[in-house]
Amino acid sequence: MGTESKGAAAAIRRGAAVCLAVALATAAGSGTAAASARPPGGTPCLAESPAHPTCISGALDDGTPYEFVVPAAWNGTVVVALDFAGAGRDEPLTARLLADGVARGGTSRAITGWNLRSAIDNQAEALTRFEAAYGPARRAIAAGTSMGGFIAAGVAQIHPDAFDAAVPMCGGLGGSVGQWNQKLDTVFVLERLVAPGLPVIDIPQDVESARKAWIDALTAAQRTPEGRARIALAAAIGQLPAWGRNPDGSATPPPDGRDAGGLEQGAYLALAGGPLPYIGQAMGSRRQLMAVVGGNPSWNTGVDYAGQLRLAEPALRRAVRELYKAAGLELGADLRNLAAAPRVAADPEAVRRFADGLVLDGHLRIPVLTVSATGDQISTVAQQQSYEEKVRRAGAGSLLRQTYTRTVGHCDFSPAEQEAALVTMFDRLRSGHWPATSAPAMNARAAALAADPAPRYVPFTPPRFNRPYPG
Repeated sequence: MGTESKGAAAAIRRGAAVCLAVALATAAGSGTAAASARPPGGTPCLAESPAHPTCISGALDDGTPYEFVVPAAWNGTVVVALDFAGAGRDEPLTARLLADGVARGGTSRAITGWNLRSAIDNQAEALTRFEAAYGPARRAIAAGTSMGGFIAAGVAQIHPDAFDAAVPMCGGLGGSVGQWNQKLDTVFVLERLVAPGLPVIDIPQDVESARKAWIDALTAAQRTPEGRARIALAAAIGQLPAWGRNPDGSATPPPDGRDAGGLEQGAYLALAGGPLPYIGQAMGSRRQLMAVVGGNPSWNTGVDYAGQLRLAEPALRRAVRELYKAAGLELGADLRNLAAAPRVAADPEAVRRFADGLVLDGHLRIPVLTVSATGDQISTVAQQQSYEEKVRRAGAGSLLRQTYTRTVGHCDFSPAEQEAALVTMFDRLRSGHWPATSAPAMNARAAALAADPAPRYVPFTPPRFNRPYPG
Protein backbone atom coordinates (compact mmCIF):
# COMPACT_ATOMS: atom_id res chain seq x y z
CA MET A 1 0.00 0.00 0.00
CA GLY A 2 1.52 3.35 -1.00
CA THR A 3 2.00 6.25 1.38
CA GLU A 4 -0.77 8.24 -0.31
CA SER A 5 -3.26 5.35 0.01
CA LYS A 6 -2.27 4.79 3.63
CA GLY A 7 -2.90 8.45 4.34
CA ALA A 8 -6.31 8.33 2.68
CA ALA A 9 -7.29 5.23 4.65
CA ALA A 10 -6.14 6.80 7.90
CA ALA A 11 -8.02 10.01 7.13
CA ILE A 12 -11.22 8.13 6.41
CA ARG A 13 -10.92 6.13 9.63
CA ARG A 14 -10.00 9.23 11.62
CA GLY A 15 -13.03 11.14 10.36
CA ALA A 16 -15.41 8.25 11.05
CA ALA A 17 -13.88 7.63 14.47
CA VAL A 18 -14.10 11.27 15.54
CA CYS A 19 -17.69 11.58 14.32
CA LEU A 20 -18.76 8.48 16.21
CA ALA A 21 -16.82 9.56 19.30
CA VAL A 22 -18.63 12.89 19.25
CA ALA A 23 -21.97 11.14 18.88
CA LEU A 24 -21.24 8.72 21.73
CA ALA A 25 -20.01 11.42 24.03
CA THR A 26 -22.92 13.72 23.19
CA ALA A 27 -25.37 10.90 23.88
CA ALA A 28 -23.68 10.44 27.24
CA GLY A 29 -24.29 14.09 28.05
CA SER A 30 -20.71 15.34 27.82
CA GLY A 31 -20.35 18.80 29.27
CA THR A 32 -17.86 20.48 26.91
CA ALA A 33 -16.97 20.44 23.24
CA ALA A 34 -13.43 19.37 24.06
CA ALA A 35 -14.64 16.45 26.14
CA SER A 36 -17.15 15.44 23.47
CA ALA A 37 -14.38 14.88 20.92
CA ARG A 38 -12.19 12.83 23.24
CA PRO A 39 -12.33 9.04 22.69
CA PRO A 40 -13.91 7.51 25.80
CA GLY A 41 -11.72 4.37 25.86
CA GLY A 42 -12.66 1.02 27.40
CA THR A 43 -12.91 -0.55 30.83
CA PRO A 44 -10.31 -2.73 32.58
CA CYS A 45 -10.58 -6.44 31.77
CA LEU A 46 -8.54 -9.67 31.90
CA ALA A 47 -7.30 -8.77 35.36
CA GLU A 48 -4.53 -11.38 35.33
CA SER A 49 -3.02 -10.23 32.03
CA PRO A 50 0.38 -8.55 32.36
CA ALA A 51 -0.65 -6.28 29.46
CA HIS A 52 -3.26 -4.61 31.76
CA PRO A 53 -5.80 -4.37 28.93
CA THR A 54 -9.09 -2.58 28.64
CA CYS A 55 -12.05 -3.87 26.65
CA ILE A 56 -15.02 -2.49 24.77
CA SER A 57 -18.01 -4.45 23.54
CA GLY A 58 -21.41 -3.77 22.10
CA ALA A 59 -23.65 -4.42 19.12
CA LEU A 60 -23.40 -3.15 15.56
CA ASP A 61 -26.36 -1.70 13.70
CA ASP A 62 -27.62 -5.15 12.66
CA GLY A 63 -27.28 -6.52 16.20
CA THR A 64 -23.97 -8.31 15.61
CA PRO A 65 -21.84 -8.42 18.78
CA TYR A 66 -18.40 -6.84 18.66
CA GLU A 67 -15.58 -6.79 21.18
CA PHE A 68 -11.99 -5.50 21.39
CA VAL A 69 -9.15 -6.00 23.86
CA VAL A 70 -6.48 -3.30 24.00
CA PRO A 71 -3.19 -3.40 25.96
CA ALA A 72 -2.29 -0.48 28.18
CA ALA A 73 0.81 0.12 26.03
CA TRP A 74 -1.09 -0.03 22.73
CA ASN A 75 1.26 0.51 19.78
CA GLY A 76 -1.47 1.62 17.38
CA THR A 77 -1.95 -1.69 15.55
CA VAL A 78 -5.29 -3.49 15.72
CA VAL A 79 -6.20 -6.92 14.31
CA VAL A 80 -9.89 -7.40 13.46
CA ALA A 81 -11.52 -10.81 12.93
CA LEU A 82 -14.83 -12.52 12.46
CA ASP A 83 -15.56 -14.90 15.36
CA PHE A 84 -13.57 -12.89 17.90
CA ALA A 85 -16.55 -11.68 19.92
CA GLY A 86 -17.32 -14.25 22.59
CA ALA A 87 -14.23 -16.40 23.04
CA GLY A 88 -11.48 -14.41 21.35
CA ARG A 89 -10.29 -12.52 24.41
CA ASP A 90 -9.25 -15.81 26.03
CA GLU A 91 -7.39 -17.27 23.04
CA PRO A 92 -3.60 -17.77 23.28
CA LEU A 93 -3.10 -15.62 20.18
CA THR A 94 -4.77 -12.70 21.94
CA ALA A 95 -2.39 -12.97 24.89
CA ARG A 96 0.58 -13.06 22.52
CA LEU A 97 -0.55 -9.96 20.62
CA LEU A 98 -1.38 -8.02 23.80
CA ALA A 99 2.13 -8.73 25.08
CA ASP A 100 3.49 -7.10 21.91
CA GLY A 101 1.28 -4.02 22.26
CA VAL A 102 -1.23 -5.06 19.59
CA ALA A 103 -5.00 -4.74 20.07
CA ARG A 104 -7.26 -7.54 18.89
CA GLY A 105 -10.99 -7.77 18.40
CA GLY A 106 -13.83 -8.23 15.97
CA THR A 107 -17.30 -9.57 15.54
CA SER A 108 -19.45 -12.69 15.72
CA ARG A 109 -21.23 -14.57 12.94
CA ALA A 110 -24.26 -15.07 15.19
CA ILE A 111 -26.42 -12.65 13.18
CA THR A 112 -24.92 -12.80 9.69
CA GLY A 113 -24.18 -16.54 9.35
CA TRP A 114 -23.72 -17.18 5.63
CA ASN A 115 -24.70 -13.60 4.75
CA LEU A 116 -21.09 -13.06 3.77
CA ARG A 117 -21.28 -9.52 2.44
CA SER A 118 -22.88 -8.32 5.67
CA ALA A 119 -20.13 -10.05 7.66
CA ILE A 120 -17.51 -8.30 5.52
CA ASP A 121 -19.10 -4.88 5.99
CA ASN A 122 -19.38 -5.52 9.73
CA GLN A 123 -15.59 -5.65 10.03
CA ALA A 124 -15.37 -2.06 8.82
CA GLU A 125 -18.18 -0.98 11.14
CA ALA A 126 -16.53 -2.72 14.09
CA LEU A 127 -13.25 -0.93 13.31
CA THR A 128 -15.11 2.39 13.36
CA ARG A 129 -16.55 1.57 16.80
CA PHE A 130 -13.09 0.65 18.03
CA GLU A 131 -11.53 3.88 16.79
CA ALA A 132 -14.34 5.93 18.30
CA ALA A 133 -13.28 4.52 21.67
CA TYR A 134 -9.49 4.50 21.31
CA GLY A 135 -8.69 6.89 18.53
CA PRO A 136 -7.47 6.15 14.98
CA ALA A 137 -5.34 3.06 14.55
CA ARG A 138 -1.96 3.47 12.91
CA ARG A 139 -2.46 0.08 11.24
CA ALA A 140 -5.65 -1.96 10.92
CA ILE A 141 -5.35 -5.56 9.76
CA ALA A 142 -8.20 -7.92 8.89
CA ALA A 143 -7.26 -11.45 9.94
CA GLY A 144 -9.34 -14.52 10.71
CA THR A 145 -9.64 -18.26 10.28
CA SER A 146 -12.11 -20.43 8.37
CA MET A 147 -15.07 -18.27 7.34
CA GLY A 148 -13.12 -15.49 9.06
CA GLY A 149 -10.30 -16.08 6.59
CA PHE A 150 -12.70 -15.67 3.69
CA ILE A 151 -14.13 -12.54 5.31
CA ALA A 152 -10.62 -11.10 5.75
CA ALA A 153 -9.97 -11.60 2.02
CA GLY A 154 -13.32 -9.96 1.32
CA VAL A 155 -12.36 -7.00 3.50
CA ALA A 156 -9.18 -6.55 1.45
CA GLN A 157 -11.27 -6.35 -1.71
CA ILE A 158 -14.24 -4.33 -0.45
CA HIS A 159 -12.77 -2.09 2.26
CA PRO A 160 -9.17 -1.27 1.32
CA ASP A 161 -9.71 2.34 2.41
CA ALA A 162 -10.54 1.25 5.97
CA PHE A 163 -7.92 -1.49 6.42
CA ASP A 164 -4.20 -1.47 5.74
CA ALA A 165 -3.69 -5.22 5.16
CA ALA A 166 -5.29 -8.65 5.46
CA VAL A 167 -4.08 -12.03 6.69
CA PRO A 168 -6.66 -14.65 5.68
CA MET A 169 -6.03 -18.03 7.30
CA CYS A 170 -7.62 -21.28 6.08
CA GLY A 171 -10.28 -19.36 4.16
CA GLY A 172 -12.13 -20.76 1.16
CA LEU A 173 -10.48 -18.41 -1.32
CA GLY A 174 -12.14 -20.04 -4.30
CA GLY A 175 -14.93 -17.58 -3.48
CA SER A 176 -18.47 -18.19 -2.30
CA VAL A 177 -19.75 -19.79 -5.53
CA GLY A 178 -16.56 -21.58 -6.56
CA GLN A 179 -15.92 -23.41 -3.30
CA TRP A 180 -19.49 -24.70 -3.10
CA ASN A 181 -19.45 -25.87 -6.70
CA GLN A 182 -16.37 -27.87 -5.73
CA LYS A 183 -18.24 -29.37 -2.75
CA LEU A 184 -21.16 -30.24 -5.02
CA ASP A 185 -18.80 -32.25 -7.26
CA THR A 186 -17.59 -34.40 -4.36
CA VAL A 187 -21.02 -35.13 -2.91
CA PHE A 188 -22.58 -35.67 -6.36
CA VAL A 189 -20.00 -38.34 -7.28
CA LEU A 190 -20.41 -40.06 -3.91
CA GLU A 191 -24.21 -40.12 -4.18
CA ARG A 192 -24.10 -41.51 -7.70
CA LEU A 193 -21.50 -44.22 -7.02
CA VAL A 194 -21.55 -44.94 -3.26
CA ALA A 195 -24.74 -43.77 -1.54
CA PRO A 196 -27.68 -43.43 -3.96
CA GLY A 197 -30.57 -41.44 -2.59
CA LEU A 198 -28.75 -39.50 0.11
CA PRO A 199 -29.12 -35.70 -0.01
CA VAL A 200 -26.81 -33.65 -2.20
CA ILE A 201 -28.50 -30.23 -2.54
CA ASP A 202 -31.86 -30.43 -0.81
CA ILE A 203 -30.67 -30.98 2.75
CA PRO A 204 -33.50 -31.89 5.16
CA GLN A 205 -34.28 -29.85 8.24
CA ASP A 206 -32.92 -32.68 10.35
CA VAL A 207 -29.34 -32.03 9.31
CA GLU A 208 -27.92 -34.36 11.97
CA SER A 209 -29.82 -37.33 10.52
CA ALA A 210 -28.52 -36.50 7.04
CA ARG A 211 -24.99 -36.23 8.36
CA LYS A 212 -25.27 -39.56 10.18
CA ALA A 213 -26.72 -41.29 7.12
CA TRP A 214 -23.77 -40.10 5.05
CA ILE A 215 -21.18 -41.09 7.66
CA ASP A 216 -22.77 -44.54 7.95
CA ALA A 217 -22.79 -44.98 4.15
CA LEU A 218 -19.15 -43.94 3.81
CA THR A 219 -18.13 -46.17 6.71
CA ALA A 220 -19.83 -49.15 5.04
CA ALA A 221 -18.23 -48.34 1.68
CA GLN A 222 -14.83 -48.11 3.30
CA ARG A 223 -15.08 -51.79 4.25
CA THR A 224 -15.16 -52.96 0.61
CA PRO A 225 -12.58 -52.69 -2.20
CA GLU A 226 -15.26 -51.25 -4.50
CA GLY A 227 -16.26 -48.62 -1.96
CA ARG A 228 -12.68 -47.60 -1.31
CA ALA A 229 -11.99 -47.17 -5.02
CA ARG A 230 -15.04 -44.95 -5.45
CA ILE A 231 -14.29 -42.88 -2.36
CA ALA A 232 -10.83 -42.22 -3.81
CA LEU A 233 -12.39 -41.20 -7.12
CA ALA A 234 -14.75 -38.71 -5.46
CA ALA A 235 -11.90 -37.26 -3.41
CA ALA A 236 -9.70 -36.87 -6.48
CA ILE A 237 -12.45 -35.15 -8.48
CA GLY A 238 -13.38 -32.91 -5.54
CA GLN A 239 -9.72 -32.07 -4.81
CA LEU A 240 -9.84 -33.22 -1.19
CA PRO A 241 -6.61 -33.84 0.67
CA ALA A 242 -5.64 -37.52 0.95
CA TRP A 243 -5.07 -36.89 4.65
CA GLY A 244 -7.48 -36.69 7.55
CA ARG A 245 -8.02 -37.07 11.27
CA ASN A 246 -9.15 -40.20 13.06
CA PRO A 247 -12.76 -40.31 14.30
CA ASP A 248 -11.53 -39.41 17.80
CA GLY A 249 -9.91 -36.27 16.41
CA SER A 250 -6.31 -37.44 16.69
CA ALA A 251 -3.97 -36.56 13.86
CA THR A 252 -2.65 -39.16 11.45
CA PRO A 253 0.80 -39.00 9.83
CA PRO A 254 1.00 -37.69 6.27
CA PRO A 255 0.44 -40.63 3.88
CA ASP A 256 3.14 -41.90 1.59
CA GLY A 257 2.37 -40.64 -1.89
CA ARG A 258 3.24 -44.08 -3.30
CA ASP A 259 0.80 -45.92 -1.00
CA ALA A 260 -2.58 -46.13 -2.75
CA GLY A 261 -4.27 -47.62 0.31
CA GLY A 262 -2.84 -44.98 2.63
CA LEU A 263 -3.93 -42.17 0.33
CA GLU A 264 -7.45 -43.55 0.12
CA GLN A 265 -7.61 -43.97 3.91
CA GLY A 266 -6.57 -40.34 4.25
CA ALA A 267 -9.27 -39.24 1.80
CA TYR A 268 -11.89 -41.27 3.67
CA LEU A 269 -10.89 -39.64 6.96
CA ALA A 270 -11.07 -36.20 5.34
CA LEU A 271 -14.62 -37.03 4.27
CA ALA A 272 -15.89 -38.79 7.38
CA GLY A 273 -13.34 -38.54 10.21
CA GLY A 274 -12.38 -36.02 12.85
CA PRO A 275 -14.51 -33.42 14.62
CA LEU A 276 -15.47 -31.62 11.38
CA PRO A 277 -15.88 -34.17 8.58
CA TYR A 278 -16.18 -32.76 5.09
CA ILE A 279 -19.50 -34.50 4.50
CA GLY A 280 -21.00 -33.11 7.69
CA GLN A 281 -20.06 -29.55 6.79
CA ALA A 282 -21.42 -30.15 3.29
CA MET A 283 -24.80 -30.92 4.85
CA GLY A 284 -25.11 -28.28 7.57
CA SER A 285 -23.56 -25.31 5.80
CA ARG A 286 -25.31 -26.13 2.51
CA ARG A 287 -28.69 -25.89 4.19
CA GLN A 288 -27.77 -22.62 5.93
CA LEU A 289 -26.39 -20.86 2.89
CA MET A 290 -29.32 -21.90 0.67
CA ALA A 291 -31.69 -20.38 3.21
CA VAL A 292 -29.72 -17.12 3.08
CA VAL A 293 -29.62 -16.84 -0.74
CA GLY A 294 -33.10 -18.25 -1.29
CA GLY A 295 -32.26 -21.19 -3.52
CA ASN A 296 -29.50 -23.38 -4.88
CA PRO A 297 -26.36 -21.45 -5.97
CA SER A 298 -24.41 -24.53 -7.17
CA TRP A 299 -24.43 -26.46 -10.42
CA ASN A 300 -22.59 -29.14 -12.35
CA THR A 301 -24.24 -28.73 -15.72
CA GLY A 302 -21.56 -29.08 -18.38
CA VAL A 303 -18.96 -30.44 -15.97
CA ASP A 304 -16.72 -33.20 -17.36
CA TYR A 305 -15.76 -35.41 -14.42
CA ALA A 306 -13.37 -37.50 -16.50
CA GLY A 307 -11.61 -34.25 -17.33
CA GLN A 308 -11.50 -33.24 -13.68
CA LEU A 309 -9.94 -36.59 -12.83
CA ARG A 310 -7.24 -35.98 -15.44
CA LEU A 311 -6.44 -32.71 -13.64
CA ALA A 312 -6.43 -34.26 -10.17
CA GLU A 313 -3.39 -34.43 -7.92
CA PRO A 314 -1.12 -37.04 -9.57
CA ALA A 315 -0.56 -39.30 -6.54
CA LEU A 316 -4.27 -39.61 -5.79
CA ARG A 317 -5.05 -40.07 -9.47
CA ARG A 318 -2.62 -42.99 -9.60
CA ALA A 319 -4.17 -44.38 -6.42
CA VAL A 320 -7.62 -44.30 -8.03
CA ARG A 321 -6.42 -46.41 -10.94
CA GLU A 322 -4.66 -48.89 -8.65
CA LEU A 323 -7.68 -49.23 -6.38
CA TYR A 324 -10.07 -49.73 -9.30
CA LYS A 325 -7.82 -52.43 -10.68
CA ALA A 326 -7.56 -54.15 -7.27
CA ALA A 327 -11.35 -54.05 -6.88
CA GLY A 328 -11.96 -55.48 -10.34
CA LEU A 329 -13.90 -52.40 -11.38
CA GLU A 330 -13.73 -50.61 -14.70
CA LEU A 331 -12.93 -46.94 -14.07
CA GLY A 332 -14.21 -45.99 -17.50
CA ALA A 333 -17.63 -47.46 -16.70
CA ASP A 334 -17.99 -45.34 -13.58
CA LEU A 335 -16.87 -42.24 -15.45
CA ARG A 336 -19.48 -42.94 -18.14
CA ASN A 337 -22.05 -43.40 -15.35
CA LEU A 338 -21.15 -39.95 -14.04
CA ALA A 339 -21.29 -38.44 -17.52
CA ALA A 340 -24.79 -39.83 -18.05
CA ALA A 341 -26.12 -38.79 -14.62
CA PRO A 342 -28.76 -36.04 -14.56
CA ARG A 343 -27.07 -32.78 -13.63
CA VAL A 344 -27.87 -30.28 -10.89
CA ALA A 345 -28.90 -26.86 -12.17
CA ALA A 346 -28.56 -23.69 -10.16
CA ASP A 347 -31.14 -21.00 -9.44
CA PRO A 348 -29.72 -17.95 -11.30
CA GLU A 349 -30.99 -15.51 -8.69
CA ALA A 350 -29.45 -17.58 -5.90
CA VAL A 351 -26.13 -17.59 -7.79
CA ARG A 352 -26.30 -13.81 -8.15
CA ARG A 353 -27.04 -13.30 -4.46
CA PHE A 354 -24.32 -15.75 -3.39
CA ALA A 355 -21.81 -14.16 -5.77
CA ASP A 356 -22.56 -10.81 -4.11
CA GLY A 357 -21.32 -12.41 -0.96
CA LEU A 358 -18.28 -12.53 -2.54
CA VAL A 359 -16.52 -13.47 -5.74
CA LEU A 360 -12.85 -12.71 -5.16
CA ASP A 361 -11.62 -10.88 -8.27
CA GLY A 362 -7.94 -10.35 -7.44
CA HIS A 363 -8.02 -6.55 -7.57
CA LEU A 364 -5.93 -5.87 -4.48
CA ARG A 365 -4.98 -2.42 -3.21
CA ILE A 366 -3.54 -3.50 0.15
CA PRO A 367 -1.10 -6.32 0.97
CA VAL A 368 -2.49 -9.78 1.68
CA LEU A 369 -0.70 -12.75 3.24
CA THR A 370 -2.55 -16.08 3.18
CA VAL A 371 -1.92 -19.09 5.42
CA SER A 372 -3.30 -22.49 4.39
CA ALA A 373 -2.92 -26.08 5.58
CA THR A 374 -2.04 -28.71 3.01
CA GLY A 375 -4.35 -31.18 4.81
CA ASP A 376 -7.39 -28.91 5.23
CA GLN A 377 -10.52 -30.86 4.34
CA ILE A 378 -12.89 -27.85 4.49
CA SER A 379 -11.01 -24.97 2.85
CA THR A 380 -9.29 -27.15 0.28
CA VAL A 381 -5.84 -25.96 -0.64
CA ALA A 382 -6.47 -25.93 -4.41
CA GLN A 383 -8.59 -22.82 -3.89
CA GLN A 384 -5.41 -20.87 -3.15
CA GLN A 385 -4.30 -21.40 -6.75
CA SER A 386 -7.48 -19.77 -8.01
CA TYR A 387 -6.98 -16.76 -5.73
CA GLU A 388 -3.33 -16.32 -6.75
CA GLU A 389 -4.18 -16.57 -10.45
CA LYS A 390 -6.88 -13.90 -10.19
CA VAL A 391 -4.55 -11.58 -8.29
CA ARG A 392 -1.83 -12.12 -10.90
CA ARG A 393 -4.24 -11.49 -13.79
CA ALA A 394 -5.37 -8.28 -12.09
CA GLY A 395 -1.75 -7.10 -11.99
CA ALA A 396 -1.60 -7.08 -8.19
CA GLY A 397 0.82 -9.95 -7.65
CA SER A 398 3.26 -7.76 -5.75
CA LEU A 399 0.66 -7.32 -3.00
CA LEU A 400 0.13 -11.06 -2.38
CA ARG A 401 2.18 -13.68 -0.59
CA GLN A 402 0.94 -17.20 0.15
CA THR A 403 2.24 -19.58 2.81
CA TYR A 404 1.44 -23.18 3.73
CA THR A 405 1.73 -25.45 6.75
CA ARG A 406 2.03 -29.22 6.64
CA THR A 407 -0.88 -29.79 8.98
CA VAL A 408 -4.00 -31.95 8.89
CA GLY A 409 -7.51 -30.76 9.62
CA HIS A 410 -9.28 -27.44 9.32
CA CYS A 411 -7.32 -24.41 10.59
CA ASP A 412 -4.92 -26.49 12.68
CA PHE A 413 -2.36 -23.72 13.17
CA SER A 414 -0.53 -23.16 16.41
CA PRO A 415 -0.75 -19.72 18.05
CA ALA A 416 2.91 -19.16 17.15
CA GLU A 417 2.29 -20.03 13.48
CA GLN A 418 -0.58 -17.53 13.39
CA GLU A 419 1.47 -14.90 15.18
CA ALA A 420 4.35 -15.44 12.75
CA ALA A 421 2.02 -14.60 9.86
CA LEU A 422 0.85 -11.44 11.58
CA VAL A 423 4.40 -10.41 12.48
CA THR A 424 5.32 -10.85 8.82
CA MET A 425 2.55 -8.44 7.89
CA PHE A 426 3.56 -5.98 10.60
CA ASP A 427 7.05 -5.94 9.05
CA ARG A 428 5.56 -5.47 5.57
CA LEU A 429 3.56 -2.45 6.71
CA ARG A 430 6.46 -0.89 8.62
CA SER A 431 8.96 -1.15 5.79
CA GLY A 432 6.74 -1.00 2.73
CA HIS A 433 8.48 -4.12 1.42
CA TRP A 434 7.84 -7.81 1.90
CA PRO A 435 10.18 -9.58 4.28
CA ALA A 436 11.08 -13.16 3.37
CA THR A 437 8.00 -15.39 3.34
CA SER A 438 9.69 -18.67 2.43
CA ALA A 439 8.96 -21.68 4.64
CA PRO A 440 12.34 -21.42 6.43
CA ALA A 441 11.77 -17.71 7.09
CA MET A 442 8.26 -18.32 8.43
CA ASN A 443 9.47 -21.17 10.61
CA ALA A 444 12.29 -19.03 11.98
CA ARG A 445 9.79 -16.32 12.91
CA ALA A 446 7.49 -18.83 14.59
CA ALA A 447 10.38 -20.45 16.45
CA ALA A 448 11.48 -17.06 17.77
CA LEU A 449 7.95 -16.68 19.16
CA ALA A 450 8.24 -19.83 21.32
CA ALA A 451 6.44 -22.20 18.99
CA ASP A 452 4.93 -25.40 20.40
CA PRO A 453 4.72 -27.68 18.48
CA ALA A 454 7.67 -26.95 16.23
CA PRO A 455 6.59 -24.66 13.37
CA ARG A 456 5.34 -26.51 10.29
CA TYR A 457 5.55 -24.10 7.35
CA VAL A 458 6.53 -25.92 4.16
CA PRO A 459 7.21 -25.06 0.51
CA PHE A 460 4.08 -25.92 -1.45
CA THR A 461 2.52 -25.29 -4.84
CA PRO A 462 -1.25 -25.87 -4.87
CA PRO A 463 -2.86 -27.76 -7.75
CA ARG A 464 -5.05 -26.00 -10.28
CA PHE A 465 -8.52 -25.30 -8.88
CA ASN A 466 -11.09 -27.12 -11.00
CA ARG A 467 -14.08 -24.90 -10.34
CA PRO A 468 -13.17 -21.18 -10.52
CA TYR A 469 -16.05 -18.72 -10.78
CA PRO A 470 -16.26 -16.89 -13.06
CA GLY A 471 -14.53 -19.62 -15.03
